[in-house]
Amino acid sequence: MSTSLTCFGALALELGPEQRGARSVLERAEAERLAGFMARDLARLLPGVEALDGVFAAALFDPAEMLRPGWPVHAALGGLAEAAQGARGGRVIAFGASDGRMPVPELQPDPRLEGGLLRLLPFALVGESEAVREVGRQMEERLLENGMAQAHTALEAQSGFGVALEHARFMSLHDLCALTAAQYQHAGLEGHWRLIEAALLAPESREWLELPNGLAALHMGGQVRLAEAEASAWRALKAEGSYEDYRLALRQLIAILGAHGIAVERLPLQPGDSARELLEPTRQ
Repeated sequence: MSTSLTCFGALALELGPEQRGARSVLERAEAERLAGFMARDLARLLPGVEALDGVFAAALFDPAEMLRPGWPVHAALGGLAEAAQGARGGRVIAFGASDGRMPVPELQPDPRLEGGLLRLLPFALVGESEAVREVGRQMEERLLENGMAQAHTALEAQSGFGVALEHARFMSLHDLCALTAAQYQHAGLEGHWRLIEAALLAPESREWLELPNGLAALHMGGQVRLAEAEASAWRALKAEGSYEDYRLALRQLIAILGAHGIAVERLPLQPGDSARELLEPTRQ
């Protein structure tokens, strides 16, 4: 007997710079219309997907909300699909809001992360394992290059959410990871992404971040241990730059990890201490 599997993706909306009155969620009837358009696009792009259940959330998320340990947004979609009534296979299941509230907290976008120019509508494809594996393979091979949404889908999303769209493209979660990694690299934050990637894909792994400005962190066990130095301790490190810049970088790292839902343990670094020795739990 075949087992059920799920593969995850998103419709990525690249927004224009001027956004006024944008909505983060659609009501149920609007969600059903948009899901219908998205399902037709996916059927065009991914042969065989029509045999799977397509599960869609009509909510706009920041990339950081999608890239969190355990993939909570997509996991919630999968759980709701399992509970949905009706014969499995070929269903288009849309989840929208009722009076602005999505059916489960995991599908409610965080208002603190609104305002970015890349917003994501998550979807999950659920079905028998062999069919899902084949569709998942096609997603990885095709969507990044050929996944542009059709005009009717883009227009429905634009009018429903009240946004000005530059592009609308389907992508897999792996595509989203690659895109986000490139953005962090462009911003000079490659080490930050390595911590996030470890938490997402290898939670039992160990990944260090050590920068010339004195910033030091260790990922292990799905969380990040962070050395936090007061002024005298930071001066003892003989690090590059200024203490003010170090504190700014520290706050930035904490904010980025928080946006990705990664737990942070902040450990005070004393003058003369080694950050590596502080952060290594086996040495405490």
